[in-house]
Amino acid sequence: MCGATQTKWAACAVAVALAATACGGGGGASEVVSSSWGDPPNPLEPSNTNEVQGGKVLDMLFRGLKRYDPKTGEAEDMLAEKIDTRDSQNFTVTIKDGWTFSNGEKVTAKSFVDAWNYGAHLKNNQRNAYFFGYIEGYDKVHPEKGKATAETLSGLTVKDDRTFTVKLTQKFSTWPKTLGYAAFAPLPRAFFDDHDAWLSRPVGNGPYTVESYVKGSQMSMRKWEQYPGPDKARNAGVDLKVYTDNNTAYTDLTAGNLDLVDDVPASQLKNVRTDLGDRYINTPAGIIQTLAFPFYDDRWKADGMAKVRKGLSMAINRQQITDTIFQKTRIPAKDWTSPVLKGEGGFDDTLCGEACEFNAAEAKKLVAAGGGIPGGTLKITYNADTGSHKEWVDAVCNSINNALGKDNACTGNPVGTFADYRNQITGRKMTGPFRAGWQMDYPLTQNFLQPLYYTNASSNDGKWSSKEFDRLTDEANAESDVAKALAKFRDAEKVVRDEMAAIPLWYQNGSAGYSERLSNVALNPFSVPVYNEITVN
Repeated sequence: MCGATQTKWAACAVAVALAATACGGGGGASEVVSSSWGDPPNPLEPSNTNEVQGGKVLDMLFRGLKRYDPKTGEAEDMLAEKIDTRDSQNFTVTIKDGWTFSNGEKVTAKSFVDAWNYGAHLKNNQRNAYFFGYIEGYDKVHPEKGKATAETLSGLTVKDDRTFTVKLTQKFSTWPKTLGYAAFAPLPRAFFDDHDAWLSRPVGNGPYTVESYVKGSQMSMRKWEQYPGPDKARNAGVDLKVYTDNNTAYTDLTAGNLDLVDDVPASQLKNVRTDLGDRYINTPAGIIQTLAFPFYDDRWKADGMAKVRKGLSMAINRQQITDTIFQKTRIPAKDWTSPVLKGEGGFDDTLCGEACEFNAAEAKKLVAAGGGIPGGTLKITYNADTGSHKEWVDAVCNSINNALGKDNACTGNPVGTFADYRNQITGRKMTGPFRAGWQMDYPLTQNFLQPLYYTNASSNDGKWSSKEFDRLTDEANAESDVAKALAKFRDAEKVVRDEMAAIPLWYQNGSAGYSERLSNVALNPFSVPVYNEITVN
């Protein structure tokens, strides 16, 4: 991920980081929680973070116009007092009074508008710039080619301290529901006045503040006592401890050296109930695991490759892998979204059809008919530090090799850390399929499709492109009737299916374990711990 700004975290003394440990002399709200974590690859600018580890911090550090209910995922007003529209294209946003950043600065309409203008502008090279693409003037501040011809989005106007207006380029009926995503968070003047200082110690308006960060070791978050929101922290803080192996984190948990692990390794699933009893959490989450392809490599977009990709999908025995490797904490994928969208009406378990069913004979025929695997061998690239990816990648390769009748047609290609892995992906260095798990930003069908498959979208890592998909997605967003919008999204998803733009593998449950010191531990629909609700016994 090549950003315009290099990470400039201050090198805090290790002694400071170690001073706040899991164990303390007090009790309850005076205690700090220790939790496993992975270093984010980018600075924690809200519009520059589109991965899970950094997202965990932003969820503690910021509050936006909306917040997704930690139990239901519903978009509820947080800083928004109201968001009015008559035509689903022009919106008037009124923010609540009484909110400040942790440095005492008042949160105003300008705090949002300045943050969004920063996130959208080409010169700032923010990974989530795409999320501002529907606001009028985006093509001027972030053109596809050439330099920006404007400094700010023409569709944003500050009316007064508590009011601003937004004009979109087209109707987008569910746009207000997207505003709980971290990219839309407000920013204080300190962010702009001394950017380097802010990056060394980010300042937000959420229930926690950043006390210190030692890269590769620990980030210490502490309760903000003056936080004005209704969801105040019920503990003294959270120490996010960096682990490059989730098995080590699990061992520390069971040994009493760590309070919380939010990624129980696959190798421990057989005995986690014995180890933790009811302190093990296994709950549905808005996460799908896929295999993406590098469409910037001409070999993978050549004629016939859609058959090869479909054949590879049919060579994967999803049911066997989810049963044996993941002990049924994953569900074989039937489409490219998530079952958590059943309430929204966006999940369709018939959409993928035979392409997601294991059929070794048909798989072999399709791969051959499409011209075979480019180069003759398949290397699945993944990060080795989190997520038990080695186990399932090896199992997927075994399934493919057995189906194709070749011992080494498929092998795993591990990359040491998530940060290095993401850098290789954004640097377009993939030569074959690669792990592309997706955790929803907000619980809408649109979020499982547009950011990943729309041309040049923020998380379209494989650079797949389809004019038909783009057209259908635009029409779906413009549709004010929810049922009609979902039907359009389903048609767009069928384009993804027909070209097998990515191979859907399985839907992931949130999986966590915690120590006897903690109570009120839960995962939200994004599989992230609801840190502010955790109490220490």
